[in-house]
Amino acid sequence: MKFENAALTIRNALAMSLRSSVLLTCAFFLLTFSAFSQVKATIDSTSIKIGEQITYRIQVETDTTTLVVFPEGQTFKPLEVIESYKIDTLKNNDTYNLVKKYGLTQFDSGGYTIPRQKIIIGTKTVFTDSLKVEVNNVIVDTTKQGLYDIKPIIEVKKSPGKFWKYLLITLLILAIIAFLIYWFVWRKKPLSEAEQIALLPPYDRAKLALKKLDESHYLEHSELKSYYSELTGIIRKYLDEKVYDHSMESTTDELISRLRLLKEGNQIDLSQDTIKNIESILKRADLVKFAKSAPDTALAELDRNTIDAEIDHVKEVLPEASEEEKLLDEKYREEQARKKKRKKIIITIIISVFLLFATFIGFSIKYGFTYVKDTLIGHESIELLKGDWVTSEYGFPPVTISTPKVLKRMNPELPAELLQQVDITMFGYGSLIDRFNVVVGTSKFKNLGEENKIDLQQVIDGNLKTFEAAGAQNIITLNEKFVTPNGAEGLKVHGTLEIAIPNTDKFEKGSYTILGFTAENVVQQIVLSWRTSDVYADEIVERILNSVELKKAEE
Repeated sequence: MKFENAALTIRNALAMSLRSSVLLTCAFFLLTFSAFSQVKATIDSTSIKIGEQITYRIQVETDTTTLVVFPEGQTFKPLEVIESYKIDTLKNNDTYNLVKKYGLTQFDSGGYTIPRQKIIIGTKTVFTDSLKVEVNNVIVDTTKQGLYDIKPIIEVKKSPGKFWKYLLITLLILAIIAFLIYWFVWRKKPLSEAEQIALLPPYDRAKLALKKLDESHYLEHSELKSYYSELTGIIRKYLDEKVYDHSMESTTDELISRLRLLKEGNQIDLSQDTIKNIESILKRADLVKFAKSAPDTALAELDRNTIDAEIDHVKEVLPEASEEEKLLDEKYREEQARKKKRKKIIITIIISVFLLFATFIGFSIKYGFTYVKDTLIGHESIELLKGDWVTSEYGFPPVTISTPKVLKRMNPELPAELLQQVDITMFGYGSLIDRFNVVVGTSKFKNLGEENKIDLQQVIDGNLKTFEAAGAQNIITLNEKFVTPNGAEGLKVHGTLEIAIPNTDKFEKGSYTILGFTAENVVQQIVLSWRTSDVYADEIVERILNSVELKKAEE
């Protein structure tokens, strides 16, 4: 009995467990269905012409708190996104309908599949269904369209590009620097009042100083010490420049003794009254300045008039300057002008050199010393790297590649037997002995049986033998898989070699990269070689390799 009850209990537990599992499973599918039902992807047309746009529409229904992330970038390949529209938001009761549109196109005919797109809704990731699109050729009525022979390749002048912009900016900077140098160094600046007074003759300066003393308010405020200091300074300075060149630092007794000595030596015909008047005023000024004497205002004004008169007397007895003195004075002024001009030239040179040096150092810190030096002096690889690159298709099936220069068609000399078996088209720039070389080649084999398969490694080995025939030695090879940005898979062989320097018995170390691709009876190759010492070549090679795309031949 107890055994039967235990069995019944176990059976009931299993039944309950089974029901729970079924309920959980149903709930899981319902939740999954609910999550997937939130997303809907459609296109407005399944058939377009080459270059025509279709609209890809993703609609997501969600609540107001859930974050939705739509796909961005080129996730629709092989179709290209030409425009990503803003998200439209429509409110529906407690939910939102988010609509995201994309403008897609394709420039090659054929059937294409738009891959599944990933949408993140909150913490969940949802994928849309893939959609098929047919891209049709544009039908051309050849009965109305004239047919013409293929025109020959012609050389065209390279467009100026952005050179004129850089030239304009450079000229503008140089003009600003030249203006600043002119304004602060070469410009004839207006003279200040002090400079204008300094250019006056000593007599005129003395008279002007007396006039300014009259305009002062020293006497009104009984500032006799300041008044007499300026008054005696005027006569002392005049005598210093015209009679005795130590008048400013001499004491009163020393100055008067010198004036009497000059008179006795007949060097200057000063009267005794003039010397006595000057002595009297100088001594009175000493008493005012050092003994705190305080003469009345009338006496101070009388002393001022006396100094004015004695300056006139001194001027009258001064001998006229000789022609030799005038000539020496003229030479002195010319020498001063030359010194001033030479100083301006030196300042200009120093500023210019400093600016050039500072500019060079600044660019060297930012871009590197070698790069700046090579840019100024000139370097072939920099011209290739910074020039206008060309993106074009070469051969058939076409190889799309970006290169610094347009690749020109090459006509290799091949044996007649080989030409009967394969069609070869080659386009290239430079050669193995040049600083940089790039070649794009397409080989289409004729009458290649199904049992015969192309050995890509053997084809690339043929390129290495070509290197050896051109004089290369010590070739080191590394093999690895290579995938182009548009998904084409091929073989990459790269390594180093030693390249013979023309007209010498020396060799220079170089590097190379060979890309090989096969499709049915077609082999496509891209061969790059450069000098290892070229610090800019790696960037050029990387840019070229990242641009390689392959397209299948249309049936």
